Formats: sequence, C-alpha cells, structure tokens
Amino acid sequence: MKRVNLLKSVMVSMLAIGLAACNGGDKKEAQDDATAKAKVRVQKVYERDVDQDGVFSATVNAYSTNNISPKMGARIEKIFVEVGDHVSKGQKLAEMDPVNLIQAKLQMDNDSLEFARTDQLYKVGGTSKSDYDAKKMRYNISKTSYNNLLINTYLISPISGIVTARNYDRGDMFNMGQPLFVVEQIRPVKIKVNISEELYTKIKRGMTVDVNVDVYPETTFKGKVSLVYPSIDASSRTFPVEIQVDNTAEKIRPGMFARVNFSYGTEKNVVVPDKAVVKQTGSGDRYVYVIVDGKVEFKKVELGRRLDTEYEIKSGLNSGDDVVVEGQSRLTNGAEVEIIK
Repeated sequence: MKRVNLLKSVMVSMLAIGLAACNGGDKKEAQDDATAKAKVRVQKVYERDVDQDGVFSATVNAYSTNNISPKMGARIEKIFVEVGDHVSKGQKLAEMDPVNLIQAKLQMDNDSLEFARTDQLYKVGGTSKSDYDAKKMRYNISKTSYNNLLINTYLISPISGIVTARNYDRGDMFNMGQPLFVVEQIRPVKIKVNISEELYTKIKRGMTVDVNVDVYPETTFKGKVSLVYPSIDASSRTFPVEIQVDNTAEKIRPGMFARVNFSYGTEKNVVVPDKAVVKQTGSGDRYVYVIVDGKVEFKKVELGRRLDTEYEIKSGLNSGDDVVVEGQSRLTNGAEVEIIK
C-alpha cells in the first residue's frame, strides 16, 4: 500500500512539473508575439509636376432664348414654321388677324396725305403753324400705331436658331398666356458651372476647356470661358463661370448633361501609391504611415487628384519620405517595424 501511495505522489509531482513547463512556454510565446516587430513594405515618395485639372458638371443652355408673341390678344391667321425648324433672323413665323392692321394702314395713309397738303400750304404761308403742327402730330401718331400693329401682326424671329416650342394652332385665339413660339439659338451653346472659390484666381476669360456630354461618350468638344462672374456666393463658396461652345454641327442640345474639364497649369506635389492611403474609420480623413527612425508615424494628408493607381498629396508629406505600402493593418502610431524588401 505504501508503494502505491509513493508511486501516486511521484506521478502527481511529474504532472505538476510538466504543466508548469507548458505554462512557461505559453507565456514566453505571448511575450515574443507582443515584442515582435510588424513587417511592412515601404516606398520612398517624391515630388513631381502634376497637371491641375478640375471637372465640373452642369446643364447645357441655349446661347439665347426668345419667347415670341404678339403684345395683344388676336386670332392666329397663319403659322409658317413647326417645332424643330431652323429659322433665320428676320424670318416670318406667323400672321395674326390683319383687320386692325389694314384699318391702321388706311388711317396712316390718309393722315400722310393731309400732312403733305398742309406742309405745302405752310411753306407758302397758306396755313398757320398750329395747323401744321396738328397735322404732323396726327400723322406721326397714326404711323406709330401702324408700325406697332405691323410688328404684332407678322411675328418675326429676332434671332437665327431653332423652334423649340409652338403652343398654339392656326385659328386659335392668342390669350397672352404661353408664348406662341420659343426660338433658341444653339450655335453656339453655353454652359454655366459653379467653381470652388479657391480656383478663382486660376480661371480666366478666354481659357480653353474640354466639354463632354453623355450622348457622345467618345467625343470631346472644345469650349471657351466667355464670362467669369465677379462675386463669390457666400452660402456655397462658389462663383459662376459661363462656357461657350461653337456647336457648329449642332450635336449639343439644350438640356444635355455636360462635364467641363478645366486645366489650369501644373503644381509640384508629392505622389504616393493609392494603397498607401488609409481612411480613418468614422470620418473622411485620410492618413499615411511614414517611417521615421524605425518607427511609424501616422500622418494626416490632404488628397489631390487621383492619377490611375496613385494619389497626389496636397499637404502632409515631404519629398523623400518612406511610406508604408503593405502591412498597415497591424500598425499603431509609434510602433517599431521591420522593413521587408
């Protein structure tokens, strides 16, 4: 019995020694893991010239839009054009009921004859100055009335363009509501975009821009800055700029969605691989890990343009910095790292 108890005691002692050895090994491994340096791959980054481009979207507008109607209600006698027709400046678009015009013409012709007779008599002293003045005024009034009715009876296009709306038919009574016609000049067209205020000194009147519309994805149209507004919108911190596109082939039409690409020179900035840029969770801030004396520093950066697989860095890095491009997931600010080739 004593031998059995002795054997049990020896076995318990050996088991305790084994467990102690195992626990010691686990602790050592944990300590090794805690002190192990994270392995990272780095790349030295430098400044280079970067084209400064900005793309802004807007809607295409006609260069000018004319709502054409008579100044008074009248019945529409004739219509000479349809929606989609091209019209020239001075072209007749419609004729209103001419009855009033005919009456005004008869009155003007009669007043013209009366004034001509009075003028002859006045020159030879056959009538008074007051009679002369009265006949002259009457003639001028009737001529003005006739010319006003002429403009409002025969509707003329004031511009060369395309008819984009016709809101009445022949025989309708025009009632001073919608315009009878809308004529738009589309050679050229204009695009009004709102530009960020920090670019105010870089956008100049006359500079050339590239314009793209979704309808023609493979075509780039050339435009020119025709107007730079002189004030900044305090709420949006933008200023309007108008772009003029010749549009000689009339491919671009009002209402199309357009993207305007401005190119305003180059700047020398640091460029980093896109995989070096880390987004901070819960915010829009971007960071890059930089190696300094074997440790990593977490540096906030301001991104510029995306250049294929790289980013332009506006601020936050220096030319010649070593940035981490692989292994960021285990890094903390100030941690020592092992650089792998």
